[in-house]
Amino acid sequence: MSEGGVPAPVVAAACLARRHDELAPGSRLIPEETPIAFTYGGSTHAVMMATPADLEDFAAGFALTEGLAVADAGPIEVEIVASELGVELRSWLPGDGQRQYVARRRSMAGPTGCGLCGIESLEQATREPPPVGDGFRVQSTRLIEAMERMPDRQAVNRQTRAVHGAAFWRPSDDLLILREDVGRHNALDKLAGALLRTGVSGKDGVVLMTSRVSVELVQKAARIGAPVIAAISAPTALAVRTAEACGMTLVAVMRGRDFEVFTHPERIVEPAPAHVA
Repeated sequence: MSEGGVPAPVVAAACLARRHDELAPGSRLIPEETPIAFTYGGSTHAVMMATPADLEDFAAGFALTEGLAVADAGPIEVEIVASELGVELRSWLPGDGQRQYVARRRSMAGPTGCGLCGIESLEQATREPPPVGDGFRVQSTRLIEAMERMPDRQAVNRQTRAVHGAAFWRPSDDLLILREDVGRHNALDKLAGALLRTGVSGKDGVVLMTSRVSVELVQKAARIGAPVIAAISAPTALAVRTAEACGMTLVAVMRGRDFEVFTHPERIVEPAPAHVA
């Protein structure tokens, strides 16, 4: 257990390891996975299976990407309460957020890898995200370099090789903020919370993902305000349609120096060729 009774994000697990054609006792570091309950004003909104780390960011980011809070409404108060059953994140929404939440209150339960479980209607599953702003441009080579920096920042994944990373990169000053989780959408929620709690705007940067791009990642990135989302794996067809509709540039299948741009390619520019005298 870590401080406050919250489980440690990484644990050592005994195993039988087969090496050189023989089985022998061994041990491996693996990520923890625990139920995380989100409550707002005393009402439970969701229970997600997640890595118990960066929980203040998780609570704030989940509220933002679920549309329960807006970036300029003020800080979200969070109390972390751990028990044998899991961890409860008791939050209070700022401004008029709590009243609006009561009006749209719902519950959902989501296993790892699912960001839309328990919604009340098909319409909610395909809800349109807010449009992202225009004018942002990024050089392709710098985008590649930013993605290449992610592995060195993924402390939990270096130990376990079992978690996703979500990062925000700002080309203007090379800022890179990264969060990790066993669930890709959880990692992005934690990243959203980190940006919200530090006052960093998502409008002038790129969301980087070490996963495929599903529709909920596009929806969450749009809530952050990011004009570009880039990932190492392929997108789903619905993710492409959603990114196109909200004006977001979707870059995927980033492998080495290569990638594919599925929507709004005008934001990705090639550097000017060097002139040889």
